Amino acid sequence: MSTSPSEFQADETTSRSITPMQAAIRRMTKLSSILEVAKAMTAERNLDTLLPLILKEAARVVEADRCSLFIVDRARNELWSRVAQGANQEIRLPIGQGIAGSVAASGEVVNIKDAYEDSRFSREFDAKNAYRTKSILCVPMRDTRGDITGVLQALNARDGTFDGEDEELLLALGGQAAQAIENAMLHQDISRLFEGFVQASVMAIESRDPTTAGHSGRVAALTVTLAQATELAPAGPYLGTRFTPEQLQEIRYASLLHDFGKIGVREPVLVKADKLYPHEFELVRQRFEVARKDRQLASMQRRLEMVKLRGDRELPAIDQEEDERLARELKQLDEALEFVTSCNKPTVMAQGGFERLTELAEMSFSDSRERPQTILSAHEIQVLSIPRGSLSATERREIESHVTHTFKFLSQIPWTGVLRRVPEIAYAHHEKLDGKGYPRALAAERIPVQSKMMAISDVYDALTASDRPYKKAIPHEKALDILHLEAKSGLDAELLRIFVEAEVPRRALKSGGG
Repeated sequence: MSTSPSEFQADETTSRSITPMQAAIRRMTKLSSILEVAKAMTAERNLDTLLPLILKEAARVVEADRCSLFIVDRARNELWSRVAQGANQEIRLPIGQGIAGSVAASGEVVNIKDAYEDSRFSREFDAKNAYRTKSILCVPMRDTRGDITGVLQALNARDGTFDGEDEELLLALGGQAAQAIENAMLHQDISRLFEGFVQASVMAIESRDPTTAGHSGRVAALTVTLAQATELAPAGPYLGTRFTPEQLQEIRYASLLHDFGKIGVREPVLVKADKLYPHEFELVRQRFEVARKDRQLASMQRRLEMVKLRGDRELPAIDQEEDERLARELKQLDEALEFVTSCNKPTVMAQGGFERLTELAEMSFSDSRERPQTILSAHEIQVLSIPRGSLSATERREIESHVTHTFKFLSQIPWTGVLRRVPEIAYAHHEKLDGKGYPRALAAERIPVQSKMMAISDVYDALTASDRPYKKAIPHEKALDILHLEAKSGLDAELLRIFVEAEVPRRALKSGGG
């Protein structure tokens, strides 16, 4: 602001004796100040910041000791004041009651020299706050339609009384304030509406895959906390990095919605817990059961043939031989099924040791028509040999397509200017610094720093989350070890250092999630 409070403070013994030229200059200065205040109020969207600003400038313009601002609550037919200079709590009063209430009801300006002589004035506030209210100037605040949306009240003029010029100035400021408050409240409503839309979208994501419920919120909390920690970096490539509150909100929304595209992924693939789908593994298990029965029938047939060949007296010896052989064959089947079951479980880190599956491809049995059948098909052996995770190459490509689905969905939303990069940030959270990420294989310099932060948070939560059906939660320290391995090629090592040293998980998730 180009003017200072001292410019408007007149000595009580001289304020009435200023020359016409001085009065004109004083008026022009105040009008200029109102214009400057109007600009500041128009730019402010935060109601908690705007209301104190209005009170401060109102008190300065009319040279009052303090001011109060009341907003009309039509649903309750009340006035409420979230902030009043000298008060430490919200004030509510019915419209029509008290001086502010009567102004809200009538729309008339009230200018009182001594409040204690007016029957509408309640001394309760003075008694509670050890204050003596003398002069009061109370004006209605009207919006662009002319409707009364609030009341602006100035207390105790510094030169004893408020004059007609003060009334005019406070009315002008009140009109500007009404529009600014209307805009701020509309912005607040839109923000709440958009927040509700984002939360509903997260619910839609998690309804497709309930096992990952909470993941989006935790990733958002981790990423925002990492962004705030990065601002404090004392050295390194991120020294001087800063995010405005709006940019932090942009990061939060991108993180909350980073998996929205999973809505476009088939549910069986999305929730696939093991390498074989449940119905596929059940078929394998049933084949092993049939193979056991086949071994038992074959054993009985051999017993009969051997009795015919060697005579009844050899039956005990024949039974012993066959029992031992059958036990070996059944044990072999049981061990094979146990191995197949272990191969069916996905692993976080790439693993081998699946060579035995090729041997099992030779294991067969005879069906009811004496036709030979293999216990494992070529497709099943291929799927069971997946070295990491539970997805085949085709299924993995389908899962990876969720990023593109997310980008297309988010690009349809008319984001405000300060949130315009939400689609771009979410789009790049699976890219890697070595250019081997997806879906676009971006080079490191083309990946937004916000996406690099989200990548770390996303991997950390995927590792440590206890709600995944296909793996147990990995301890914090082990998860960090895996992240450090990933940082050798894919993740940003400097951001990971900040993530670890700033104890981002502890700070972000201390209350149990995002």
